[in-house]
Amino acid sequence: QHGHGKEALELFQQMQLGGMIPTNVTFISILSACSHSGLVDEGCRWFLSMKQDYSMIPTVEHYHCMIDLLGRAGRLEEGENLINTMPHEPTTMTWMTLLGACRMHFDVERGKRAAEHAFGLDLDNAAPYVLLSHIYASVGMWDEAAKVRKLLGSKGLKKQPGCSVIEVNNTVHEFFAGDGIHAQKEEIYA
Repeated sequence: QHGHGKEALELFQQMQLGGMIPTNVTFISILSACSHSGLVDEGCRWFLSMKQDYSMIPTVEHYHCMIDLLGRAGRLEEGENLINTMPHEPTTMTWMTLLGACRMHFDVERGKRAAEHAFGLDLDNAAPYVLLSHIYASVGMWDEAAKVRKLLGSKGLKKQPGCSVIEVNNTVHEFFAGDGIHAQKEEIYA
């Protein structure tokens, strides 16, 4: 996740040379490393290798990694085609992965399609509404952004606040965006 894709692939190859057989989780790690490092061709090769060389059936999580890989690279049409042809039923996360890539690349029409699929799969999830409104706002479609935000409110949905968790001196501290209720808030916000 930190852009060390080449190092992850080298480690993976060392594992193979050492006789270790990769698992589904290994491939999720490899595909994710490729995605976060822009190693699109390598990720595509490993996805195919998983099926051809290791006779593994990719799970929906592997497909999510591939959609993320293609989406980050701006290959949104390929990502959408992968969703439409994968042997699994798309989940909310499937569509949210594509929706996030659409936001990154300002693809309004594809983002709208992805959001509509996500809306239908998870009626209580505010995230697709928020992402779609961000897409509209990022291209100056303010009226559309406002309509989506209004729809979000009319459904009684609220965006989940961001959360960070840290451990200091063996004590775990949770911080939520805008909560101001942490026991040491005076010191934190000073």
